[in-house]
Amino acid sequence: MLPHKDQFSGCLIGQCLGDALGFVVEGFSPEACKRYVEDYLKSGKAGEFGHFPFPFGQYSDDSQLARELLISYVACKKFDPHDYAERIMRIFVERKVVGFGYATRQAALRLFDGISWEESGTPAPSAGNGSAMRSAPVGLIYFDNPQLLIQSAHDQGRITHKDPRCSAGAVSISGAVALVLQGRPVEPETFLTTLADWADKPDPNFAAELLKLVKWVSMPPEEAGAFISKSGIDAEYIEEDGWKGISPFVISSVLWSLYSFLRTPDDYWETICTAISAGGDVDTTAAMAGAISGAYLGLGAIPSHLSKYLTDRGTWGLDDLVELTHQCYYIKMQHG
Repeated sequence: MLPHKDQFSGCLIGQCLGDALGFVVEGFSPEACKRYVEDYLKSGKAGEFGHFPFPFGQYSDDSQLARELLISYVACKKFDPHDYAERIMRIFVERKVVGFGYATRQAALRLFDGISWEESGTPAPSAGNGSAMRSAPVGLIYFDNPQLLIQSAHDQGRITHKDPRCSAGAVSISGAVALVLQGRPVEPETFLTTLADWADKPDPNFAAELLKLVKWVSMPPEEAGAFISKSGIDAEYIEEDGWKGISPFVISSVLWSLYSFLRTPDDYWETICTAISAGGDVDTTAAMAGAISGAYLGLGAIPSHLSKYLTDRGTWGLDDLVELTHQCYYIKMQHG
């Protein structure tokens, strides 16, 4: 069963809106994020304010770089890591990035200095979620070819992050998108087992953490969050990293995004609310969860009264983003 074009647009718009909604309270505590979810998102007041100095609808680097990956695909008619690396470098040099991560910025500077994309990535143990947050489009491009998906997710990731955990995170998010495009009902154990099999290639330890979600996904958010926030890292790191809730560490943030989707696969809005309610790096967790949910449910499941406000400082709003995904869809359907 082939996906339809509204699943492609649902993926990108689902990511951008999740990003924009989470960006409002990025870095806030779990308590503050829960109040935001209850008092604004679930009471019909979403969109009343943005992330100063930006208006509501501004999405961050998570979605800017996912968009650039799709632009690269349209230009090259395939995933070309050299072209994508150039686009990452350019958006940083032109100072267009909103809310960038340190490792990604350092990689962009190395690219600007002439270092090749194969060597530009920030080495381990830097293991933030910068490569995973932008990887959903790889699932659109290679939904029908797991080998190319794994290789492309790894290649786009190592442009900025060399740690194998980062590659595994990128494979997990792009793989989740690929799986939901297949049109079958989502069964968590089968879903996670497949992702773990794919993520095992870059990092077996990440794959083992994915399998723990099979048990955690049945737990309520607060209980599951206690496990997921510590997943893959020791207690000393958790106390010293300065984040409350879900940190930008790639394992915990990817797992929380997958948890948020798997809890309510048929409800985009509830998925976003869950992703944000944990606090911490919530623009990224909501972006990743939103991309998967949007790819599964399609554009029609995403609140249009909010997505119409999407913007990147006055450019790349809803219509432009949808048109971009439709171009990608037609190229994929024509060229395979």
